[in-house]
Amino acid sequence: MNIKENLHNGSLYLPGDEELLNEQSKTLEDLYDYNMTRPREYEKRAALLKKMFAEIGEGCYIEPPFHANWGGKHVHFGKKVYANFNLTLVDDTHIYVGDYTMFGPNVTVATSGHPILPELRLKGYQFNAPITIEKNCWIGSGAIILPGVTIGDNTVIGAGSIVTKDIPANVVAVGNPCKVLREINEHDKMFYFNDKKIVREDSI
Repeated sequence: MNIKENLHNGSLYLPGDEELLNEQSKTLEDLYDYNMTRPREYEKRAALLKKMFAEIGEGCYIEPPFHANWGGKHVHFGKKVYANFNLTLVDDTHIYVGDYTMFGPNVTVATSGHPILPELRLKGYQFNAPITIEKNCWIGSGAIILPGVTIGDNTVIGAGSIVTKDIPANVVAVGNPCKVLREINEHDKMFYFNDKKIVREDSI
């Protein structure tokens, strides 16, 4: 089997394979260029993201520095996705992010893992499992999302959470391991933060 297929089918493989490293290093050149852009080079950043990512919708923005194992080669963003500083995408296999999702600073989305068995780790084996973050999610600062996880539409992941299992749509989930705290409810339609009321001057 082609080793490139092993990146995406859940098999164990050796990431130090020469063919993989050569291809990976090319993607990291563009990532380097992205992180070296000046603050007002918006068009250059947009062009680089389009070149780097598997798919990227209109209006996406990632604050440098941005980190990705494959420079975004296996990343699929919908439209209007925003990521604050130090987003890390361990994109050894596919990462899917829906429209309007936001990432706080220092979020890690990691598709790769290593076997528990010490003998296999000693040899450097790795496996990957895809991650899906659906539409209009908010991933809080410092959250870590582990291989194989799916997060449903509109869900909020609390800052510092470690997401080890799937999280459903329309909930607030927090903690280590991350668990559903509550559903998004009528209170959230009235208050946006503590006792701060939403003033409906538009179509919120």
